[in-house]
Amino acid sequence: MTPLTRRNAIKNIILTTGALATSGAFAQPAATPPEVFKLPPLGFDYDALEPHIDAETMKIHHDKHHAAYVAKLNAAVAKEPSLASKSVEDLVAHLDAVPEGIRNDIRNQGGGHFNHTLFWQHLKKGAGGPQGDLLKAIEKDFGAFAKWQEQFGDSAMKVFGSGWTWLVLRAGKLAIENTPNQDSPLSTGGQPLLGIDVWEHAYYLKYQNRRVEYVKAFQDVIHWEFVGARFKKLQG
Repeated sequence: MTPLTRRNAIKNIILTTGALATSGAFAQPAATPPEVFKLPPLGFDYDALEPHIDAETMKIHHDKHHAAYVAKLNAAVAKEPSLASKSVEDLVAHLDAVPEGIRNDIRNQGGGHFNHTLFWQHLKKGAGGPQGDLLKAIEKDFGAFAKWQEQFGDSAMKVFGSGWTWLVLRAGKLAIENTPNQDSPLSTGGQPLLGIDVWEHAYYLKYQNRRVEYVKAFQDVIHWEFVGARFKKLQG
């Protein structure tokens, strides 16, 4: 290679490198938001709810969908560091206190994080039915546990598109309520005791469009001991 050719080659390398640097090809990756909120562990094996809810659905639902809500919630809170000291329950329950610029993000991503965190906790195979004070309250407010089951299932089938159906403690009484998307009863003063996720990602791998089968199967994996303990705590 002649000196002139070598010089031109070096010049081209320098120009190319400079262009790449200017374009951001060698730029440092953007810093990830502080991990204020963390993805909680599922708490049981992916296949623990088989055959009612399949392992692959549980894995994707927890590791992908819930994880995405947590990551996006952290990104939203990073824009308003003053919110980092608040719990997700406090953020979702007091949306009016959240700066307007990120309020919708907190509603969607914070709601998704809270709703799913509760969801994992009230799932357990072979857990039986409600007992004690919770059973008495269900019988008082719905007539009988079987009537609650029927009304809860009917309500879940009426959710249009994506959303949740909840058993809620509101003003001292139990109620069944639906919310769209990742909205939570917390935002309107209710205390959710349990909820069924009727987004398609919660059931489509196993049940496809047969939501009615998923809703029925869900009632076989409600961890009523956990729900009863939550009811007792919220009453106090």
